[in-house]
This record gives sequence, structure tokens and C-alpha cells, in this order.
Amino acid sequence: MFHLLIYAKKYKKQIILGPFFKFLEACFELVLPLMMARLVDNGIQENDKDYVIKMAGLMVLMSVIGLICVMICQYYSSIASQGFGTELRNQLIKKINSLSHAELNDFGTDTLITRTTNDINQLQLALAMLIRLVIRAPFLSIGSVFMAFYIDTQAGLLFLLLLPVFCLILFIIIKITVPLYKKIQGMIDKLNLQLSQNLSGVRVIRAFARKETEIKQVDKTTDDLADVYLRVSRISAFLTPATTLIMNAGIIFLLYISGWKVSLGSLQQGEVLALINYMNQMLLALIVVSNLVLIFTRASASASRVNEVLAVTPSIDTKSDAAFDSAAVEHTGVLFDAVSFRYQPDAGLALKNITLQIPNGTMLGITGATGSGKSTLTQLIPRFYDTSEGIITIDGQDVRNWPLDQLRRKIAMVPQTPILFTGTIRENLQWGKEDAKDKDCWEALDIAQCREFVEQLEQGLDTPIYEGGKNFSGGQKQRLTIARALIAKPDILVLDDSLSALDYQTDLNLRAALNTRLEKTTLIVISQRISSIRHAQQILVLDEGKTVGLGTHEQLLKSSPQYQEIVLSQEADNDE
Repeated sequence: MFHLLIYAKKYKKQIILGPFFKFLEACFELVLPLMMARLVDNGIQENDKDYVIKMAGLMVLMSVIGLICVMICQYYSSIASQGFGTELRNQLIKKINSLSHAELNDFGTDTLITRTTNDINQLQLALAMLIRLVIRAPFLSIGSVFMAFYIDTQAGLLFLLLLPVFCLILFIIIKITVPLYKKIQGMIDKLNLQLSQNLSGVRVIRAFARKETEIKQVDKTTDDLADVYLRVSRISAFLTPATTLIMNAGIIFLLYISGWKVSLGSLQQGEVLALINYMNQMLLALIVVSNLVLIFTRASASASRVNEVLAVTPSIDTKSDAAFDSAAVEHTGVLFDAVSFRYQPDAGLALKNITLQIPNGTMLGITGATGSGKSTLTQLIPRFYDTSEGIITIDGQDVRNWPLDQLRRKIAMVPQTPILFTGTIRENLQWGKEDAKDKDCWEALDIAQCREFVEQLEQGLDTPIYEGGKNFSGGQKQRLTIARALIAKPDILVLDDSLSALDYQTDLNLRAALNTRLEKTTLIVISQRISSIRHAQQILVLDEGKTVGLGTHEQLLKSSPQYQEIVLSQEADNDE
């Protein structure tokens, strides 16, 4: 956990001065019972009012100074812990964004969310407690023992006898609760996964009348989580009554020992009062120590989960080397040379020996059965994944040699599932081009065949988009997503089955607009709808990751049985 403190290096002053002021406050708190003893023995018993006023004033002054020290420490700990959490969270987000799709798939969205929120919150709390209490609590515990020996040796021995009893109880509680806290973190991951699936798939759940089933599953997960939390809480709660029992037993023995010593005159009444205060201080400080151990234990589990993400070496290097000069690069298009790909080292090949040339400014259509590797093929172009075998070149340069930012600026992708972000239509379009003016926005909307419906909206480009674009239909979301990709006029445009939500006429108008207004753009269209790709210069037919057809529509009708089946099935559907 402590090596993560590198992300708190901006707050060295707060991390050093915070414990220092807390240490000063602890010193004052440790001296106060002794001053109280002097006030009782030398002031009240001797009926010396001046001495009483003097000692009382001094105690008030020390209390006020201690309060100021506490407030300064709290202020510094808040700045340091929140700043540390912000730095660590930013670093974690940066790391997550540098991971390839392969690493993101390995972790999963639910656990990355938990690690970025819950786990970092645990680390923030641990740092705050480190500054506030890690010096104060042990110092008070040990200091109380020393002060007890200073007042009376036998009373000091009683303090020493109580320490191992308390430590034994603390050890047993920690031994039981640590595995449970680790289990809780895993259960929170599971709950997050279920909640995200239910919220994102609420329409599907209702369509299949699975509401009650999903509610029961979430109820079971939350009940299991609550059971573990309750078990931990019950075990941890045992610490307070156990400590109270030890403290009261210690006070009884202390009163028994000090009673006859007061009678003999070897101990004064004020000193007995001071010993009782030190007994309370010691055991209460030990309770704080026990809570610190639990907090640091949970933080340690969280730190290992955060470190697990930070320690991953991305399989795709995102560091930008010297950018290629666009004017010097020969625009030859995209080349797949004997490309094979597997998602995991021990998994089967998703693509097998794909060789394909896509000349610059041409259109490639890709079709095939579900799961044949169509989307996988296009995800290799912007290096979402790296090839397992073979190479892919763009404009004569291996994609692995392109600076990743420059490579991905050349390529725009429209996913099969349209994704819009909370904001306005204009803000979503500016994802594709940050400095896009209204003219650029309207041009992109026009090509994407959605200018008309946007113009009819009362707020036009400033129309808000709710979460996930839920205030638009599927076809509207799809066209807005296409407009966002078109606005930058990319060199390569990939439409990953993103025309499926459009009617035939809109599909035709969109492709005609692309041909006339983005004639220099290399267009790759994945579609099961033959009418969307039949006019492409090349059509690639995939089956189980292999090329089973490549050519024009007319050529494939003669040479590819798989393509013929697709065409015949769609013609039969149209006849029906």
C-alpha cells in the first residue's frame, strides 16, 4: 500500500506537518491528567485557590492549543487524502485508457468501476487516518504506561498486564475479519455487474418478462453481501464491550491497589484520579489502534486491486513516436497480409490467414454468418487488438509503426450499437472534431440523413441528449452516431453493421451521399443486408474467420456458394 504514496508527493508538507500537530495535541493530552492530579493534591486539598486558578487556567490554555493543533491536523489530512485520491484516480483512469481491448476484457467493466471508486475511497480513508491517528494512538497507549510508572510502579505493572489481554482479543478479531473484508470486495464487484446489466438491459428484461427473476438474483446477492457485512460488524462490535470490560476490570484492580496505598500515604487522591484517566486513555487509544488496523487491512486489499491494474503492461504501446508526414506518405489504402488473430493465447483463431487489399478511396463490403469475424477484422485496423500473425499496413506503413493517436485520427468507426453521450447534439458531434463549427455539424448531419429531424427540434444542435440517447429512436441514434464519425472527414470510415437500423431508402441516400461528398474516404461497410454492399468495389465473405469469397457482387454470385445463399435468402424474404 505504501508505495502508492508516490501519488501523494505533492502533499509532502501536509503529510509531515499533520502528524506533527497531532503529536503536539497528544503530548498536551498526556500531560493533562498529571496536571489534574497536582490541582487536586496541591490545590484543592491544601485549599490554595490561587494554585487552583493557576492550574485550571494552564489546563484550559493547553486544551485550546491542543484544539488548534487538532484542527490544523484535520485540515492537512483532508487536503492530503483528497488530493492523493484525486491523483491516484486520475492515474488509474489514464492507465485504463491506455489498455487495449484485450486487457479491458480480462478485467471487466464492473471491477474497474469498483477499483476506481470504492477501492480508492478506502485508500483515501487510510491516508487520512495515517495522518490523524497513526502517531497519536500508539503514543497515547505507550505514554499512558510510562506515566503510570512515573506515578506508581505497581500501577504501571497493572497497565502492562492489561496490554497483552487486549492485544490477544484484537489479534483474534483481525484474524477473523480480514478474509471477510476481502470477500466483501469481490461481492461488491458481483453486485456492480448485476446492477449494470439490469440497468443497461432493462428493456430486454421486460420484454422477456424476467423482472421477477432478476429482482430475486439481485436480492440474493445483496442479502449475501449484507450477511457478510453483518458478520464482520458483529465481530468488530465485540471489540468495544471487550475493551470496556477490560477497562472497568483494570479500574477496579487499580482502585483496590491504590486504596490501601492512599491509606498508607504512599499515594495521593489526585494521583489515583490521574491513573484512572491514564487507564481510560490507554484502552481507548488501543481501540483506535484496532480500528486503524482494520482500516489499513481493508486498504491493503484495495491497494492490491488498484496495483493489479497499474502493474499491467499494455499489450499495445500507446506512446506516440515521431508522427508521419501526411504529405510524404503514399496513400495506398489498407493491406491485410496473411492476418490471423485470436483473442486469448489459448483460444482458437477468430481470423485465419486473411489477405486483402483495400485501395484508397474505394468501398469494401463485408458479410457473412454471425460470429464469422466481421467486426473482429475491422477492430484490427485502428489497433484495438494486435494481430497474432501477419501484418496490416495503412498507406504502406505497418499499423504498429503508426503513432496511435495519428492512426486513430485517420479512422472513424461507427459501432453496431449506437452510443451517444450525455450532453447536446453539438457536443456529441464535436467528439469527432473538437473545433467543429455549426456549418461542419450541419454538413455531417446532412450526409448522415438526419439534418431534417434535427432542424425540427426546438433547440436544434443544442438539443440535450439524455443518458445513452434514450430520448431518440434507434434510427435517429444510429444516424447521429454516423454524423459524429463523418464530421472529421476521415481517411477510413468503418460502418460496423450500423445501417441495420435504417430503412432501405435512407440507407440508399446515405450511401449516395458518402460516394459523392466523401469520395476520397476508404469505406468499409459490414452488413448482412446485401443491398447495402452490392455496389462495393470488393465484397469479402467470411465464414468461421476464413475468407470464402472475395470479389464484386456479380463475381461472387458465380463463385461463392455462401454468398449465393445469403442473396437467395434475402430475395426469398423480399418475395414473401
